[in-house]
This record gives sequence, structure tokens and C-alpha cells, in this order.
Amino acid sequence: MNFPVNPNLEKLQAYPFEKLRQLFAGITPNPSYKPISLGLGEPKHATPQLIKDALVANLNGLANYPSTNGSDNLRASISNWLAKRYAIPALDPMTQILPVNGSREALFSLAQAVINPQQNALGNLGKPIVMCPNPFYQIYEGAAYLAGAEPYFANANPAKNFAPDFSQVPDSIWQRTQLLYVCSPGNPTGAVLTLDDWEELFELSNRYNFVIAADECYSEIYFGDTAPLGSLAAARALGRNDYPRLITLSSLSKRSNVPGMRSGFVAGDAKIIKQFLLYRTYHGGAMSPSIQAASIAAWNDEQHVIDNRALYIKKFSQVTPVLQEVLDVALPDAAFYLWARVDKYIQISDTEFAQGLYRDYNVTVLPGSFLAREAHGINPGSRRIRMALVAEVEECMEAAQRIASFTKQLMN
Repeated sequence: MNFPVNPNLEKLQAYPFEKLRQLFAGITPNPSYKPISLGLGEPKHATPQLIKDALVANLNGLANYPSTNGSDNLRASISNWLAKRYAIPALDPMTQILPVNGSREALFSLAQAVINPQQNALGNLGKPIVMCPNPFYQIYEGAAYLAGAEPYFANANPAKNFAPDFSQVPDSIWQRTQLLYVCSPGNPTGAVLTLDDWEELFELSNRYNFVIAADECYSEIYFGDTAPLGSLAAARALGRNDYPRLITLSSLSKRSNVPGMRSGFVAGDAKIIKQFLLYRTYHGGAMSPSIQAASIAAWNDEQHVIDNRALYIKKFSQVTPVLQEVLDVALPDAAFYLWARVDKYIQISDTEFAQGLYRDYNVTVLPGSFLAREAHGINPGSRRIRMALVAEVEECMEAAQRIASFTKQLMN
């Protein structure tokens, strides 16, 4: 007798880092070099002391069960931050904001709460569709399958600064779409959606009645004078003052260098927030009171965010020119990745490049094809690599110099 399991689990692909482990199996990296990893997008800058102090000062919160909707003070601090950051009226902390244990778990569970597997069946349309950018954060795909839906991939368009191209999606697909994930600033491309992009998405949401999940966890790491446009600000600018069918997700992980705290929020359409709260009450997604206190300290302080961004600006300004000598790469709009094409001067695949770089120079990068899917005849991540510039400047510069040496070695 077979053990009963959800058959949708069989649709899940290996995570990119498991694929990378398999790619490197049997390869011994050059011991002359200290290992440097640009593979994992895990912030390495120091956690601000004010956050650690707030956590330690509130350890007595470990003695209490947390409420799913979080404390009034936490929701108010998030509302205040959103209002200041995006120059919009404060969202209602009681109905339009919900703390979550990092944006990752909320991105996944939101699909479970909003997808209706029966809706499309009534019209014989087929399974619901979850629209995903391509390349993409793999949680989107897993969320789709485990909610009983199918992912559909909108490929990145280099002509649109690698933003997903929704103009090529046929009407028959839009009719089945119930949820659309969008990541701005994007992972791995760093692309930021414009107001025109948002207007297109909102019009499609109106026409086909799907929910937009706006993943904005990289919003505070940018390189120009103007902060990236957010979905809530775009909605207000376009007269969508109640944020219909829009849920924005953000996190402290990248903004405040606290990935281990697992602290973020969802905000937007009050009707969806109400249903998501009901789901999460059963799901068990409540944030520790101690983490809530530390999160309040983080959301209430902006200086550490400015200081953190300055470190990334310094780092990217030094690393990017070194890599531009050998790779097709440019400074992104935002986020902490460089999205580089490896075959500008040589004939090589992204996986071959990653293997050789690891073998000869002990530097780990992530093949772009691992972050995308074959869709509409192409894998938009092929022949590209993602480099996460999360370590200190010196380590990232050392990695860039090794990458340059490796590429020049291949060119000779």
C-alpha cells in the first residue's frame, strides 16, 4: 500500500541550490583560493545594534502565545513606515496590514488562501493559473502547484530592462489566471516596474479579476537618487485608493539585515487581508512577541537603512566596472544582484561557467538557468549568472577579480 501524500508535491523541482550542489558534485575547488560564495542571496552586513537591543529587552515575550494579527504597535509602525516611504495616506493598521513571518512564507500561503480550484472547473477552462515572472523566485511555482493551480511564465524582456513581458500572454491564459506574482525590484534582474507597467497590470486585474501579489522585499536597496516605485504608491497614483485585488509583501531581511528574524508584512486590499488572517489563524502563522518588539524598532528607524544602502552603493560602484571588462553586465535598478551574460566574448553555457569558476578559483555563482524555466521556446536565464553581492566590499572585490581572471583565461 502506497503512503498517502499530496500528489502535487511530485511537481516540485529541486531548489536552485540543490541543483548547484549536484552541478558541483565531484569537483574539487582550487585549494589555493579561499572559498567565496556569491550564490546565496543572504545579507551579510551587520545587524543594527538597536534591533538586537530591542530583541534582548523583550525576551519576556517568549512566555506568551502571540496573536496572529500581531500587536497594535507593530501594525501601526508598519503603517507609518509605508506612509513615509511611499508618500501615501496611512493604511488602516487594523484592516489593511498583517505581520507575517518573513515574506517567503506569506508568498507561499497567500496562494493557498486566494486560489479557488473549483472556479475554473465550472466553466471547463482547466486548472487555475498563477502567473509568474521568468526568471523568478521558486516559491511562486511551488505555491501554485500546492494550491492546485498551474504556473504560467511571462519571460523577462531584455528590451524592457528584464521586466516580465505580459503583452505576449494569450487571452485564454488570462481568463484562467487567479493570482499574479510580480517582484519589483526583481530577483535576479533588479528590474523596477514603472507606473505604465503598473497601469497595465491593474487594467488586466480589472478585466480578468485576479489578485496581484507584489513582492517588494528588495525595495530599500537601490543605486540612484530616486527610490523604486512601489505597488501601493502606483495604485494611489492611478486612483485605486482601496487597493482592489492588490497585496504588497515586504520584509526586514534585506532592509535591516535580519534574515534570521523572519519578519515582514502584507498590506493592501482589506477584503483579502481579512480572509488571509482567517487562513493564517488556522495555519499557525503568528510572530513571536519578542520578534515583534525588535521589528517595531527596525521599522521605526531609517538611519540604519540609509547606512546599509550606502554600503551597497560603494560595493556595486567598485565591483561592476571590474566585471564589465569581461562580462555583459550593468548596474541594476535595485536589489543586490548582478545579472550577467557570460558568453559575450566566449562560447560557454552558464552551468559550464559556474563549474569552471568554482573549480579554478573557488568562487560560487548561481547559473541563471536554475532560476528560470523553459517557457515559450527559451529559458530566459540561460547563458547568465546571478551574483549576490552580499558580503563586505573586500570579499566581493576579490571575487570579481577572480571572475575576471577566469574569464580572461578562457578568452586566451
